[in-house]
Order: sequence, then structure tokens, then C-alpha cells
Amino acid sequence: MPSNHPLTSWSGGFLALFSAPARQTYVGMYRPLAPRILTHKTSVPGRAPEPRFRLSTRRRNALELAPRIIFASVAPEDPMETRMLGRLWPVSVLTLGGGGVGQLWGPTTRDECIATVRTAVDCGITLLDMAPAYGNGEAERVVGAAFEGRLPAGIRVTTKHRLGTPPAGEVEGNIVRSLDESLARMRLERVDLFFLHSNIIPDRYDASAYVDRPATRWKTYIERFIPVCERLVADGRIGAWGITGIGIPECILAGLGELSRPAAVQCITNPIDSPGELKYFAGPSRAREIIAACKNGGAGVLGIRPVQGGALTDTLDRDLPPDHGVVMDFKRSAAFRALAKGLGMSSAALAHRYALSMTGVDTVVLGCKNRREVLECVAAVGPLEPAVVARIDAAFVA
Repeated sequence: MPSNHPLTSWSGGFLALFSAPARQTYVGMYRPLAPRILTHKTSVPGRAPEPRFRLSTRRRNALELAPRIIFASVAPEDPMETRMLGRLWPVSVLTLGGGGVGQLWGPTTRDECIATVRTAVDCGITLLDMAPAYGNGEAERVVGAAFEGRLPAGIRVTTKHRLGTPPAGEVEGNIVRSLDESLARMRLERVDLFFLHSNIIPDRYDASAYVDRPATRWKTYIERFIPVCERLVADGRIGAWGITGIGIPECILAGLGELSRPAAVQCITNPIDSPGELKYFAGPSRAREIIAACKNGGAGVLGIRPVQGGALTDTLDRDLPPDHGVVMDFKRSAAFRALAKGLGMSSAALAHRYALSMTGVDTVVLGCKNRREVLECVAAVGPLEPAVVARIDAAFVA
């Protein structure tokens, strides 16, 4: 690309938001778009027209980040890659999760979170993964405020419920009440996917470790949760149901072998197969085995924890105790951060690309809390070469 091309001649504008490696990645991503960069309809004779970047007519909020850029629409031939979510429907390879916009992953504001959701959609993200647990309903309220109950065409939304193991007679009311509250916060009449947010555990398992995150026992899951969800599907209130894949591995694998099985599973997708502080059981997470079982059974795979709560980023963005799972994984990731630096990208970008390169993963859930993080993730989207994947794996060999 010539040095005087609009993509390389901006100064102090949009690309200045990013680190040098991120700028390089971003420009590299849009190099194929160079011949189709728009310009203002009017220009001053003798002066080069100012660039008009093809992104989205709806990305008005991005003007606050980069006032020198006027955004137009993305050409239809340049959409984000989509993959089938199991047997459900195509989704973008990136999903916006609710943790960041629920203000769990470091400081941000309500206005910034609303703008972040809109920017994600404008960048081609088609799935929003929410839950009441993300900021005590804050993530869901952000979605409601962002779209006021009128989702853009093609956008799908999930929510979840941390059921625990209430008395059998209270399960249905518990689930329906939670769904009603989520729909009210998002200003919607239905969701496309409804997840069990509790870890599934055996009936006789010691649940004392699950004080803060009540677990759902196997019998409650099979005899209560599944029938209620199937009625909600029949009533049109949810499109399908799924489970979180970070409970007791044996229970998740058994659930994937049932006749009534989840349509989608949230699975750990990071180089160390780590759920971090969300692991309440002994032994390995068996994350990749669970992903393989999902694919064999036709369930969609939403990759979660791609940066392991911040452990696979350049710096931790919040204070955590030394024995916290994220801190412990951050300490063991020094070689990974060095590798990312050597490859000219952020650790977070490398981690997301690793997750997208894992066999069986349909979409990777982002924990972005602001527009800058979304744009950097979108710029870096794409799988890695097998040789790079091998180098990442080697970085975590003891």
C-alpha cells in the first residue's frame, strides 16, 4: 500500500487508538478494501479527498472515538465469517458476551457499554450472550437500552438462569420467573437460546464448594430443567436451550448422550483448558473432550473464557487476590505473552485467534467492556496457522 494512501496517512485519528501492533493488524485486515474506500461527495480542487471508511451506517457512536472518520456501510461481500451453531442457525464467529458490558471485567460506564453493544453489531457480530449474573442484570439492561426492544435484523440473543437445586415443586416457577425478568430487562418477548447457568453435579456430590454459585444436581436437571425448557420452546418463549460446560465433566458428557440433549453448550476454549476460579472439582476440565462430544451429538459450541478472565492478556485490569484462578493462570502465561509480542499482536488477540482455531468451536464469546476492545478483536479475527498453534501449546508445557 502506498505511503500516501488514506489508510496509511491518517494521523491522530482512529488507528491512533491502538498499539502499534494492533494498528498494523487493523490496516492489514482492511488492505483488501483499499480500492473501495469512499470519499466525500464534494472535494476542494487541488486537494486530495478526505477518506470515508466503509464500516457501517449505524456506527454513529464510533464517531466519538474517531471524529475524523465518516463511516459508511460495509460492503456485503466483506461480512464477518459465520459458522453453523450446531443444528440451529449460522452465527458470527465472534459473539459479544455480557461479562464486559455487565461491568465485571474492569472499569467502564453504562453509556460506553451501550455503545459497545451497538458497535459489536455494526462490526458483524450476530449473537449477544447475556445473563442475569452479569452485573445483577446490568448486561441485559444494556441490551434493552441499546435497541429498545427492536433488535436489528439477524441479531440473536441468549440469556441464562442459575437454577441451583430448589425443591422439585419450585423449579418451574423459578425458571419462568427468571426468564420473565430477563426478557423485561432486555425489552424482548423471547430469546433464541436459554442456558442453564448452574454447574451440573451428581446427585450425591458434595456441593459445599458451590456456596456462591449454586449447582444443579443431575436429577433436577433431567427431571425438571429439561421438561420446563421444552415447554418454553413449545410456547415460543425460547428458541432452544443449552447448558454451561464447566460443571463436573462426567455430568456434562452424560448429558450430551441423553435423548433430550442441549442444542448448545458453553465450552472452555483457551490454550490451558482452564476455567480458572470457576473450577470447583478435582481433576482436568476435559474441555476438548466435551467439545468433541458436542460436535458428535450435533450441539453448538460457544467458546468461553478465551482469555481466561484476563489471565491471557498483557496486563490484569483489576485487583484480585494472589490465589485467584485468574492471577495464577496469568503467572503461568509469561511465555505466551512473549510469543504474542514476538508475533506483533496483543495477548488477547492471540488468545481469541487460538480459540477460533480449536477444532469444533462455532463461535467465541468476547468479554469486551468498551468499543476499543471490540474493534481490536474484530480486527484480529481469524484462525491461526497450525505452526503458531503448536508454538502456543509449547509455551504452556511445564
